[in-house]
Amino acid sequence: MTLFEREYPIPASLKEVLGARQSAGALLCIALLTVLAAIIWNHSMGPDSGSVGMWRLVLAWLLMLDIAAGAVANFTPGTNAFYAERPVWRWGFIAIHVHLPVVGWLLGLPLAPLLWVWGYTIMAACLVNLCHGRRWQPVLAGSLLCAGALGTALLSLSPWLLSLALLFMIKVLYAFAVNHYPEQEAPSA
Repeated sequence: MTLFEREYPIPASLKEVLGARQSAGALLCIALLTVLAAIIWNHSMGPDSGSVGMWRLVLAWLLMLDIAAGAVANFTPGTNAFYAERPVWRWGFIAIHVHLPVVGWLLGLPLAPLLWVWGYTIMAACLVNLCHGRRWQPVLAGSLLCAGALGTALLSLSPWLLSLALLFMIKVLYAFAVNHYPEQEAPSA
């Protein structure tokens, strides 16, 4: 086992995000994508983001970084196993993801396109989650993700906001709603 494959216990306060155990390689990938997103967004957001209050900007950035980190974390075996063992929590996770419209509100952005992406993503994630245990669940999720990406590309979003919207869709609709490692599931009693 290499250093990157070794698994580490996750603190209780982060288990809903990272699962009970996570490999060093997965943690490194999550961190690298989050830093990359922060660099790109900081470079391309423009001066308009500075016109909102500091608390709004900080909260928006925390939600944005959560979207970026979750777009990778939700693909990991650790996060997948945590929610495979807690199917009701998976519904709750989908329901609480109002990040995209909240970021728009915090930054004073037009909400209509963000509400469209959010609504589509949540409805599609619910449909995918209803197909839990079906072999074609990843194909359905992939199809809905592609259709959503095509529709999102037609919206009038700046490049950084388009990337945020697409990462949100990947995070919730495909990375999270799909059970990527069904062999991890505990057998039914």
